[in-house]
Amino acid sequence: MKAVHFGAGNIGRGFIGLLLHQSGYEVAFVDVNDALVSLLQMKRQYTVKLANEQADTFLVDQVTAINGKHLSLVARTIAEADLVTTAVGVSVLKHIAAAIAKGIELRLAGSREPLHIIACENALGGSTTLKHLVYEHLSTEDRTLADRLVAFPDAAVDRIVPLQQNEDPLLVTVEPFYEWTIDRSIVLPGHQEIGGVHYVDQLEPYIERKLFTVNTGHCCAAYHGYLKGYTTIQEAMKDPTIVAEVRGALQESGAALIQTYQFDEAAHSQYIEQILERFINPYLVDEIVRIGRSPIRKLSPQDRLVRPASLANQCGITVTHLTNAMAAALHFDYSDDPEAVELQEAIKKHGIHQTITEYTGLSGQSPLHARTAEQYQQLGQWVRHGKE
Repeated sequence: MKAVHFGAGNIGRGFIGLLLHQSGYEVAFVDVNDALVSLLQMKRQYTVKLANEQADTFLVDQVTAINGKHLSLVARTIAEADLVTTAVGVSVLKHIAAAIAKGIELRLAGSREPLHIIACENALGGSTTLKHLVYEHLSTEDRTLADRLVAFPDAAVDRIVPLQQNEDPLLVTVEPFYEWTIDRSIVLPGHQEIGGVHYVDQLEPYIERKLFTVNTGHCCAAYHGYLKGYTTIQEAMKDPTIVAEVRGALQESGAALIQTYQFDEAAHSQYIEQILERFINPYLVDEIVRIGRSPIRKLSPQDRLVRPASLANQCGITVTHLTNAMAAALHFDYSDDPEAVELQEAIKKHGIHQTITEYTGLSGQSPLHARTAEQYQQLGQWVRHGKE
């Protein structure tokens, strides 16, 4: 079996590529990083190491790589593939859509075998988004045929891949835990399920559970840790006050998830504790500024802080820890992050209330807005006092 995977970075190699290899796929990575592509073409293998006491390693061989600039070669490879996956970031999907569309055109001209295209991105509806982008490049006739022969199942992925500090540029260190969930309802007959993947009939609950537990907790730890001067998530999670903030935020988002999707309360509590243990993992080194980067995106209405806070508020749940995390995010002034710089300039120019409304979508009448602004001021007094 052959798979084409867009994105030969750490997630692509250390997570998706590893599972595809273990399921018997020969993986062709597509990337625009010339040096990385050349190295994969030369080595045709790489190693994945687990961040655990045993430092377990796995060899991923029989791989190749294609430069994403060679659209015709990418398209021909897709035309002959059994599966296409991506891990490039949602904003990059539009840049790979034309190549995927060309591959589909070639495939439809010579084959009636079904093809599954799965976007493994950290967002809701990644594959659906990719489908819309790809279809913009297809004729009406090819769209009609693709509707029967090409499926775009949405997916949720979860694995912490920290900043890499390896001598071998192809070696990837990842945490032992992983979760890859795929919407079975979109899968076409005859698809061979990928080993290690959890197939479900309704994906949205699992996507939101992951985003509003793992991603919410991670950024809570990062923003509170940044204010206290820590450099890694692992350092921050040794601070009891930060652990209390993270656990409190996850209990608020968890209560909303349980009400909305009828998750088992005891099972979800165990899930929260499992996530907290992952953040503490001493064999991982997760830099706070890496997790905290792009605060504007993370404060947007449908993302990991505002969305669960709004959901909890609608469910009648008192929200204090999620709004405190939002307040801490508004204090994230890391000068090497363009979004952080823009956010701080907006606060200076327009004030905290207008900035909250502009970036979170929370109106001035929202209790979440008022609480975030109040906690922002409280954190500011604490920060100023700590610097004196």
